[in-house]
Amino acid sequence: MKFYTFGDKRKPVILLLPGTCCHWQKNFGEVIPLLERDFHIVCVSYDGFDETEETIFPDMLTETEKIERYIREQFNGYICAAYGCSLGGSFVGLLVQRRNIHIDHAILGSSDLDQDAEWKAKLKCAIAIPLLHKVVSTGEYPKVLQGLMEKKRTPYRDKFMAMFGIGNGGLPFMKKRSVYNQFYSDLVTPLDEHIQVPGTTVHCFYAAKMGEEYLLRYQKHFKDPVIHRVDMLHEELLICCPEKWVEKVRRICK
Repeated sequence: MKFYTFGDKRKPVILLLPGTCCHWQKNFGEVIPLLERDFHIVCVSYDGFDETEETIFPDMLTETEKIERYIREQFNGYICAAYGCSLGGSFVGLLVQRRNIHIDHAILGSSDLDQDAEWKAKLKCAIAIPLLHKVVSTGEYPKVLQGLMEKKRTPYRDKFMAMFGIGNGGLPFMKKRSVYNQFYSDLVTPLDEHIQVPGTTVHCFYAAKMGEEYLLRYQKHFKDPVIHRVDMLHEELLICCPEKWVEKVRRICK
């Protein structure tokens, strides 16, 4: 696991956690320069998803422990904010739930928070991982799907797929085992209900076009979360409107 830092160390610390199969730079490259005015930025690069390492993503809890250890060693266990993009929101929830570090503002970005029994998670992986790994590692769709995906192109879809390296070279260093472990362990790692920690405010960027079931999950797992509703798709605010996203994060952290 690598931690990439930017900005003045004297400013409040914000932790950025990428989504499923996402490269940290492709995920947050546009917003990092915009955040530097107000924050010291720490961007996590998970095991198995960094081109400078020969590692395999182990599981959600092992990675969470590494993040906690880094924050304790570098910042005495305290940071101003953490933003988790999609799967990164599961990490944010675990960091709050475990109480081994303190976060003033825990922000989940359009996170699914979906959880399954082990058998169901294994079935989903058996179906999804072969195609997902091929697409993300090569940066291209299989020929049988290329025509269909070309017809469905929109500016949002192009930017969303770019987070996975699709259309710009892919992530050829990424191993299939890392994809499987990340996908599977996110589904089976439990997140408590009605999580509440004194001094921590949980914020959920609710992309309303995803459906109300996601709002219900936020309200199930966190007690009195602050819901920031946007009439958009999954992480559309982050990838299509980076300036508005940054301004929202700034207002949350005051």
